[in-house]
Amino acid sequence: MDLTQTDAWRALETHATEFDRLDLRELFANDPARVDQMTRACGDLTIDWSKHLVTPAIVNGLIALAEEAGLAGTIAAMMRGDRINTTEDRAVLHTALRAPRGTTVMEAGEDVVAGVHDVLDGMAALSGRVRNGDWLGVTGLEIETVVNIGIGGSDLGPVMAYEALAAFRHPRLRCRFVSNVDGSDLVAALHDLDPATTLFVIASKTFTTQETLANARSARTWLTGALGHDAVAKHFVAVSTNADEVAAFGIDPDNMFGFWDWVGGRYSIDSAIGLSLMIAIGAPGFRDMLAGFRAVDEHFASAPLAENVPALLGLIEVWYRTFCGLQSRAILPYSRYLHRFPAYLQQLDMESNGKRTRVGGEPVTYETGPVIWGEPGTNGQHSFHQLLHQGTTVIPADFVVFGTPDHRDVELDGIEAHHDLLVANCLAQSEALAFGKTAEEVAATEPNPLLVSHRTFPGNRPSTTIMAPALTPSLLGQLVALYEHQVFTQGVIWGLNSFDQWGVELGKHLAAAIIPELTANEAPALAHDPSTNALIDRYRSMRGRP
Repeated sequence: MDLTQTDAWRALETHATEFDRLDLRELFANDPARVDQMTRACGDLTIDWSKHLVTPAIVNGLIALAEEAGLAGTIAAMMRGDRINTTEDRAVLHTALRAPRGTTVMEAGEDVVAGVHDVLDGMAALSGRVRNGDWLGVTGLEIETVVNIGIGGSDLGPVMAYEALAAFRHPRLRCRFVSNVDGSDLVAALHDLDPATTLFVIASKTFTTQETLANARSARTWLTGALGHDAVAKHFVAVSTNADEVAAFGIDPDNMFGFWDWVGGRYSIDSAIGLSLMIAIGAPGFRDMLAGFRAVDEHFASAPLAENVPALLGLIEVWYRTFCGLQSRAILPYSRYLHRFPAYLQQLDMESNGKRTRVGGEPVTYETGPVIWGEPGTNGQHSFHQLLHQGTTVIPADFVVFGTPDHRDVELDGIEAHHDLLVANCLAQSEALAFGKTAEEVAATEPNPLLVSHRTFPGNRPSTTIMAPALTPSLLGQLVALYEHQVFTQGVIWGLNSFDQWGVELGKHLAAAIIPELTANEAPALAHDPSTNALIDRYRSMRGRP
C-alpha cells in the first residue's frame, strides 16, 4: 500500500505546512490538560511527551496513518511468528526471548519458547558455576574476568547493559568487551589480566564473523602461550549455532549456547548473547530484565493506538522526520551508568530504519531514519547543548532520568545531594529547550542591549522525558523494549523491513578483497578506483611492502 496517497498522509502534509507556527507556549496556555493527556505510564516508566510540537489534531492524524498502515495487525503478526522479515524469509521473534515459561509461540511448527528456556537454563547453570567459584580454569583457579568478544549486536547490547547495571554486578567478577578489529582494543582488554583466571565468551552466530574470529584467534594465542593448548576448553565458551566451527576452534560444544535466525543481532541482548551479562548480574537479575521487556511487549501488543506509548512515540518521530524534515534525535540519559545507551540505540534505530527501499523493492519517496546520537547529562550541557538551545537546527531530544541514584548503596559524605542536582539539571534543560527566553524577558534584566539577542533562547525545541524510580534490571528491559517498539512502529509506517541489514554487506565484501592486496609479498595488480588504489599503495609503502 502506498500511504502517501491516503487522506491521512495528505492531512499530515497540510499540518506540516504550519509546523513553523507551532508554539509550545501557546499550546500549553491553550490546553491546561495537555500534560495529563500526553503523559502515560508504560510498566514502571512514566513518559511525558507534552513538550513535543504536536497538537491533538496532529496526534489523531498520526494514529489515522498508523491505522491505514495496519500497524496493529503487523504487531500481531510479529508476536505470533509470521515471517515479516520478507527479504530473508524469517520470523521476527525477539519478543519470544522474554516470553514466560509455558507460553507457546510457534515458528515452523516448533514451540520456540521451550527452546528459549532450555538455553536460559543452560546459561544459568554456567553463570552460577562461574559466580560461585565452581568453574575453575586449567590451573585450578577461579575465574575473575570474563572477556566478551563479539561485534555489533553481540557487543553493543551486552556492554551497554553491563555498564547500566553496575550496581548489580558480582563483587568478585569483572567483564571486558572486545569488538573492534583494531588490535589495540584486544590489547587494552588483556593488558593486566591473568590467563589462568580469564574466561572468554566468543559471540558469533555463524562463528565466521571476520572481526570476531580475528580477535578470538589472537585471544586464543595469548591464552595458549601461557597455559598450553589444552587450556582452551576451560577458558573459552561460545554463543553460536555452528557446532562444527566451535569444536574446530577448541571449544567444547557442551559449552556452546545457541540462538536462532529469528533473532537479529541488535535485538539479541536478551538471548544467549547476554551470557556475559548473566554472569555479571546473576540469573535472577537477568530474568528480572526479561520480565521488564515482557511488560512493555504486552503493553505494545494490547494497548489501543491512542494509548500505546511506544507506538505514539514512534509516530511522533515519523512526524518530525518525514513530514517536518528534522534529521536527527538526541538521546540524553541523566545517568552515568547509561553512558553506552545512545550508542546502543544508534544501532537499533539506524541499522533498522536507515533504508531507502520499501518492503516491496520500490524506492521510498520520503525521508526515513533519523541520525541518533547523544551523551549522558550533565556533560552534554557543557558541549553540544549549546547547539540544541540556540543552533539553527531543531533536534528533538529524549531525556531519561531516575528517582533513585545509581550509586544508592555508596556511603560518601554529601553524595545524596548530587542526585537532586542531576535531576534539577535534567528538568531545567527540557524546560529551557521548550520555552526558551524571549528578547523581552532578556531585556528586562540585561542592561547591555548588544547582549539581548545573544541571550535570547528561541525555545520550541521538542523533547520527551522518561522518568522511572530506579535503574534496575527490570527497568532496563522496559527501557530497551520501549525503543525497540518505537523503531518497529516507524518501520511499519515507512514500509521498511526493519530486520535486515544489507547495508553492512558491501563493505565486508570489499574488505575481503582488499586484505590480500595489503598483505601480498609482491605488488598486487589493483583494479579499484584511483583513490582506493593509491591508498593501498601508500599503506603498503608505510608497511615496507613493495
